[in-house]
Amino acid sequence: MKSPVSVLVSLTFSLLASTVFAVESPDAVKVITSHAFAEHGEPKYSADFTHFEYVNPDAPKGGELVLSTIGTYDSFNRYAPRGDADVNSEAFYDTLMVASDDELGVVYPLIAESIEYPEDYTWVSFNVNPDARFQDGSAITAEDVVFSFNKFKEQGVSQFKSYYKDVESVKAISPLKVTFTFNQSNRDYVSSLASLTILPQQYWAERDLSEPLAEPPLGSGAYKVVDYKMGQFTAYEVIEDYWARNLPSRKGLLNFKRIRYDYYRDDTVALEALKAGEYDFRRENIAKQWAESYDVPAVKSGDLVKEELQHEIPQPMQAFVFNTNKELFKDRRVREALNYLLDFEWLNKNLFYSSYSRNTSYFENTPYKAQGKPEGLELEILSPFKDQLPAEVFGEVWRPNTTGGDGNIRNEMRQALRLLKEAGWELKDKTLVNSNSGEPFAFEMLLYSPTMERVVLPFKRNLERVGIQVDIRMVDSTQYLNRLRSRDFDMTPQGYSAVPYPSANMKFAWHSDFIDSTYNQAGVSNPVIDELLDQIAQSQGDEERLLALGHAFDRVALWNFYVIPQWHSKSFRIAYWNKFSRPDVRPKYAIGLDSWWYDANKAKSLGKKPN
Repeated sequence: MKSPVSVLVSLTFSLLASTVFAVESPDAVKVITSHAFAEHGEPKYSADFTHFEYVNPDAPKGGELVLSTIGTYDSFNRYAPRGDADVNSEAFYDTLMVASDDELGVVYPLIAESIEYPEDYTWVSFNVNPDARFQDGSAITAEDVVFSFNKFKEQGVSQFKSYYKDVESVKAISPLKVTFTFNQSNRDYVSSLASLTILPQQYWAERDLSEPLAEPPLGSGAYKVVDYKMGQFTAYEVIEDYWARNLPSRKGLLNFKRIRYDYYRDDTVALEALKAGEYDFRRENIAKQWAESYDVPAVKSGDLVKEELQHEIPQPMQAFVFNTNKELFKDRRVREALNYLLDFEWLNKNLFYSSYSRNTSYFENTPYKAQGKPEGLELEILSPFKDQLPAEVFGEVWRPNTTGGDGNIRNEMRQALRLLKEAGWELKDKTLVNSNSGEPFAFEMLLYSPTMERVVLPFKRNLERVGIQVDIRMVDSTQYLNRLRSRDFDMTPQGYSAVPYPSANMKFAWHSDFIDSTYNQAGVSNPVIDELLDQIAQSQGDEERLLALGHAFDRVALWNFYVIPQWHSKSFRIAYWNKFSRPDVRPKYAIGLDSWWYDANKAKSLGKKPN
């Protein structure tokens, strides 16, 4: 679910004088009115910008883009806690403001044409564009914003209500102005509410947002469903008279008349479908397939383009996630021990063609990644928790062990067995058992992708070498989602979203207030983590302290071993049929597929090139 989870966080910024208007309120608190909102620094684009740099404002419109996805779906409601939603169902709705892809944490006008807030961050107002329309042509008003917020609060996921508990009121001040008032200063709310999804009141007033939806809904976005077969495909078409098509934040985007998503049960089958021309674009996430499975005539002729786009974007913490609510994984020493048994170097050499780098931080590729020993302000932040933290936190930051890549992990096995013995486990007859109960150490690895099994099997073999029993359990995507939601798993390959900087929305994934959330995958309930997150939320305006808090959080989370870090690629690996064109400039933080367009001349030449 992208919204309300993908909440934009607080800001510290100084906007250009030409784009911000500050006025004195009666109590001498400045009120800022702006076209844009930056979490850190200044917006790249001024109030008179006409389009983002990474788009072609004159891009042709039309044609079809066919994409693939793995799994199935049984609902068109992205926001229901039940059901498996269509992959593109967030496209039904627009938000008040929209992010650019060449900046981090900056939003520009969409439904809201401007934003107002005081310097003490006790309220925020959004001015709705008078041209804004729902898909049925009716006007979007401030009352619709009020309705949407209350609908999410009353019937959305429980985390929404918890997160916005300090919103004292939301009122339509006029037909086109809505104001959110807070119980106390809250810079995070100013930022996050800019990403609020706007629902059509006329459609949702009599429907329950917490229930799956068997029909495509009326929306506020640019695309609507024109054809579908539940669980198999969905076809979207852009609304020809979409009111925002020529807004600066939409100009040069929305170029395809039709976008279709085809569902495949298996990734290997999906790859063969790409090579057969059944769909148009694929992002390849499997190194073996990238290296071995594209040696086909269409690639050699240039009809099917295989391309790597280098990047240095913040990386997610892809990992094997422990369910720390399980008795087996409550002991930190057990979790540390199992980290020794993942031989990344062997996997990278033998399965991944040496194409990956190891994940070593929750802030990978950012300045907030912890380094060395804590010192200065970071040490000052951590010191009050000294009695609550592992002693190792105050030494060198944890990094995953490295091996020679030859499969010899005897030293790692000794380290793992030492930790397991300290935690009350011992090896008897080649089986690891609990020293008190005699119960064997056994757990289930929950998977839904067959391609992940080949990665898990070498890890399973290493675990078995120290007497640990692992059952690989493969389920379909619907079962997998349901088991994640009910936290019915021992360990699973998942991970945490990329975090470009410490922000208040990290609470969803880490704070004990959200222990029942699917986003808090590891089931973390740690008072030190909670306090660091609270300080992060309160320190968005203090860059020096925020940097130290990021380092402190990263260090504490790493030394608690909530996950076994996996790996990441430093490039986007993409393959696509050569019937599209794209701008000369690619967005800094994305592939930029939404700025591509269908090129009829290229499409006509497909299959006509000499082999």
